[in-house]
Amino acid sequence: MINCSLTTLFSISEKAKKLKLLILDVDGVLTDGKLFFDHQGNEYKSFHARDGHGIKLLRQTGVEVAVISGRKSPSVELRMKNLGIEHVYQGHENKLTAFNEIIEKTGITADQAAHVGDDLLDLPLMIRVGLAIAVADANFAVTQRAHWRTSLPGGQGAVREVCDLIMQAQGTFDEVLNTYLK
Repeated sequence: MINCSLTTLFSISEKAKKLKLLILDVDGVLTDGKLFFDHQGNEYKSFHARDGHGIKLLRQTGVEVAVISGRKSPSVELRMKNLGIEHVYQGHENKLTAFNEIIEKTGITADQAAHVGDDLLDLPLMIRVGLAIAVADANFAVTQRAHWRTSLPGGQGAVREVCDLIMQAQGTFDEVLNTYLK
């Protein structure tokens, strides 16, 4: 963790204990933010395997995961389907509409949700959720408004770091870990 006092760490842990929903941005959070296009206009994205595994583990503990992205990409749809994420909203520059729909569908309150972001489009959600998280390489305005900042940049394991934090705060990490130590 970066620049966290013991008091701040306790506060973050208390917020994370309450979470029932983790909302992720895509470009700059689940990816490194780079956009690759071939000569036919097909878009390619790179996702970190540890982030995906962390999402699967977190979901196994009962925490819902959702994705809200300002851009639309078939590769995102495919990756989220592979991870079993049901709440996938793409092409939503106004992320509040998607957020409100997820909250209504799930019955989860805003203070039971966390959002991981990296850029200004994420701020409307970050100021409404119980735990606002910025990736290490997020825009300064985002890091200033985040409750916590990952030590890893987007697309490089930052989401796994968030998943581990939530599981540790909720006391489910050791149970998950023990399945690998048998």
